[in-house]
Parts: sequence; C-alpha cells; structure tokens
Amino acid sequence: MAKRNFDEWLDTFTESIADYAYYIDFAKVYTNVEAIKVELNILNSLVGVKDIEQKFEALVSKYPETLKCIPILLAKRETEISAMDADGAYKFSFTEMNYSIEEYKIFMRKTGLFDLLTNHIINNLVDYVTGVETGLDSNGRKNRGGHLMENLVERFIVKAGFEKDENYFKEMYISEIQDKWHVDLSAVSNEGKNEKRFDYVVKTSSSIYLIETNFYTSGGSKLNETARSYKTLTNEIAPLKNIHFVWITDGLGWKSAKGNLRETFDVLDTLYNINDLENGIISTVFK
Repeated sequence: MAKRNFDEWLDTFTESIADYAYYIDFAKVYTNVEAIKVELNILNSLVGVKDIEQKFEALVSKYPETLKCIPILLAKRETEISAMDADGAYKFSFTEMNYSIEEYKIFMRKTGLFDLLTNHIINNLVDYVTGVETGLDSNGRKNRGGHLMENLVERFIVKAGFEKDENYFKEMYISEIQDKWHVDLSAVSNEGKNEKRFDYVVKTSSSIYLIETNFYTSGGSKLNETARSYKTLTNEIAPLKNIHFVWITDGLGWKSAKGNLRETFDVLDTLYNINDLENGIISTVFK
C-alpha cells in the first residue's frame, strides 16, 4: 500500500455524524418528568401566591414527598444539595428531611426558588421541569456522540461480511481476548495490571484486530492525550504476531490537535477515518 499523505487524509475528515436522535433524548425527558408529575402538580399551588413561605410549610407538612422535586427546579439531579454562607454550611436531603422546615424555607428563599414561584415568573412547574430536563439532557450529547461513531463503525464491519459474536465482538476486555484465543497480551495490559477494553475485536482466519473508535467535534487536551496513548499502544502491539491495532477516528476537532495525531499516523498504518471506511478499507485490511 502506498504511503499516505497526512494532510490530504486530514482534509477528508467530516464535521458531524449526528443523527436526529443525537440532540435530545425526548423519551428520557418525558419519562423523568412523568416520574414526579403528581408532586409537581401539587407544588403548582405555590405559583403566584403572596404568602408563599407559610403555604410552603403547610404543603410540605402535608405532602413531604414533594421535596424530591426541589433539586430539579435548580437543574440538579442529586438528592442532596450543599449550601454555605455566613450562617453556616448545610447539606440538605430531599428524600428525607434532615433539617427543620424553617431551614428548608431558608434554602428556598436564598436559592431564589420562592421568588421564582411567587412572582409568577413561571406558570406551570411541569412545563418548567420539562425545559430543565431538556437542557440537562443536552449534556448527554458527548456520550451519544461516542456511541454514534461506534455504531457507524459497526455498520461498516457488518457490511464487510463479519457477524457479531461470530467473528467480530463488541467491547472486549484484554482478559477476554486472551482467554478466547489463547494469546498473550501482557505487553498491552502491563502484565495484567491494566484491564483495557477495546470497542471492537475482529477475528479472521489469520489475525486478531483490536479496534478503537472515537469522533471529536471540538478540540481540547483530551485529543492530545488520546493520540499519545494510542501511539504507545501501537508500539506495544507492533511486536505481537498476528495481532493488529486499528484506530478509527474522525471529526474536525482534530484540526487543532493535528500535531499529535500526525505522530500516531506516522507509526500506525491502520489509522483510518470515515472516508476510509466508505472506500472499503475494512474489506481490504481485515484478512
């Protein structure tokens, strides 16, 4: 195979692999809201009232289960929230009251929640929490992005004729690989001290391919760390007979970290991107 040009290869990187479900997992949002919908509707009785502190005390005394809704009003999923000021440090529990109702009223006042409710800044807590949950779910895009790349690579593995759990395997640890095919990967596992997991493992009649996948839409120190660690992994696997390391990555985030990527590119012949997959690299290389 002719020596590839790094800059030309980098120019074929793609901007995004997002599908329609990448942005917000609305099913999860609705499920989370539904789980506390009754309690939120009870708390709705506080919206717009002027004597909110007294009403809050009466409501929580009668319906203590409504407390579990308070963290999500602050865009927090934790059931305990810490707060500190000149009056002291507190760690409020919202599953079981660990302070007096007066101290919970201080929490509501100082966090601004009483003001939010009493000044009618919102009309309905169910709608409000739906919006909060939607915002929080956007934080899950990073994980969904990682799965998008894994799923994309898997589609090309299947397209090349490999069958899951027959000759390609998903998320295999070093120990599982060693036990299944009786190979020695101690050089990679630091004599068994590092139980690394590979995204995919492809087994052909003559070789084992250990595959890592990722996609980066933006830059950062993580990319440099990844490139360096995979360069080390390349050097560890290179001496092993019939065992090959394959790294499939993409994303314009690499534009800001191309120096480290180039170093790995120079030592790892089996470093590919989506364009390579589309051009049938799996059928060409996995033999």
